[in-house]
Amino acid sequence: MAAKRILITGIAGFVGSHLAELLLSKGYEVYGLSRTRSKMDHIESIRAKLHLEDADLLDSHSLYGSISHIKPDYIFHLAAQSFVPTSWVSPSVTLEVNIVGSANLFEAVRQAGIDPVIQIACSSEEYGLVLPDEIPIKETNPLRPLSPYAVSKVAMDYLGYQYYQSYQQRIIRTRGFNHTGPRRGDTFAESNFAKQIALIEKGVQEPVIQVGNLDAKRDYTDVRDMVIGYLVAVEKCDPGEVYNICTGDAVKIGDMLDMLLSFSKIKVEVKQDPSRMRPSDVPVLIGDNSKFVKKTGWKATIPFKKTMEDLLNYWRSKV
Repeated sequence: MAAKRILITGIAGFVGSHLAELLLSKGYEVYGLSRTRSKMDHIESIRAKLHLEDADLLDSHSLYGSISHIKPDYIFHLAAQSFVPTSWVSPSVTLEVNIVGSANLFEAVRQAGIDPVIQIACSSEEYGLVLPDEIPIKETNPLRPLSPYAVSKVAMDYLGYQYYQSYQQRIIRTRGFNHTGPRRGDTFAESNFAKQIALIEKGVQEPVIQVGNLDAKRDYTDVRDMVIGYLVAVEKCDPGEVYNICTGDAVKIGDMLDMLLSFSKIKVEVKQDPSRMRPSDVPVLIGDNSKFVKKTGWKATIPFKKTMEDLLNYWRSKV
């Protein structure tokens, strides 16, 4: 029996590269959309085993060409402008990539006349302003987005629901809470801290760690657990439904920094950088994963301490 064909949008990114590795290890035929300006560092070691297509989510013609040629069994839609602070600087770019790009993908599938299972990577940021009595957050919680990025993800989420209802596209919406690990971009707090520590250890940066809001609490999952969640989602979840993927435990950003520093012998001064503060921030994001766990049996297996240690070692190898 031929191996299932899988298409990953955003294959060269942080999550996409980890997902590609997982799928190759399970014998799937893995395709990815790439652009000439895409950085390929994360998939360099597996590139020979991948089928890369030159297509762009904002170019509907190239997208339709790739979709109709590949005819994937599963699509993992991970490509996005995924950094919240960037969405404050470039709201229109964030909205275009995340909303129009998703609409183009769903349309390409419809026009190609194929019926893949499509997982779309929505976000816990959609919940936004969460009230104290709403924690842990269930999928039924009101969405009160607090950034242009979060608004774009709400729209993408509901587009997925609409295409399921209107055209019976088998779209599964996963609202992933924070996920991190090796290869995480240095624009994200935990990865930025790890990179700064690695630079200080090398003597390249003075012993001062620049930080933003250290009081926020986030529900972190290791990216290697998250991509297993994405795979079981397309295998076991119900199209049209939405599922939180998270651990159900929260880590304070300040405590996460202390943990990273505990892996190093350096002594540092911690300084708040006003440019790292957001116009409005989500104070607490802790998810309820019971719906997803009941449907799939998934559970996070990698301890947060191991995730942070691996992330720091990744940056030590890079700097």
